[in-house]
Amino acid sequence: MLAVGSTLGTLGFEGAVDVFGPGVTNTLYVLHKTGGVLLLGLMAVRIVARLKYGRPHYAIPIEHRAQRVLSEAVHGLLYIGLIAMPVLGWAATATGGYPINFFQWVLPPLMGENESLSAVLFQLHGLLGWALIGLLILHISGGLYHWLIRKDGVMTRMSLLRSPRRG
Repeated sequence: MLAVGSTLGTLGFEGAVDVFGPGVTNTLYVLHKTGGVLLLGLMAVRIVARLKYGRPHYAIPIEHRAQRVLSEAVHGLLYIGLIAMPVLGWAATATGGYPINFFQWVLPPLMGENESLSAVLFQLHGLLGWALIGLLILHISGGLYHWLIRKDGVMTRMSLLRSPRRG
């Protein structure tokens, strides 16, 4: 999603058509929008699961308060970003007068057309994309640090075979 979005955002529609042709460009936009709607739905499921089952238990508690605060901040910001990103994209697309595609269906717009608002929302959507890339780098780096350097069992929290214990 981030790769396609940043490519389309950098090239713009006309630039993408020049590089990929109209058919591929339109397919990329439909796939990007469909992915955004799917992401929003998956985040809703994730939040319901989180509310029902709580957070995974830490096999070994993170000892340093700064690491715990950073970990919780990155996770919280990822949740916010992964919800705000598709909502902003949906609103930006709608206010720009473009269809909100979900596979072959067109979904209703969240807002009415407003070109100036659309430009602001698309800019925020793009900036949030870069922020999410930064958060993903932090998240992956933290996971690799715990897995390869600390070897402290924190990575077991992501195992699908773990028991759902509150932590």
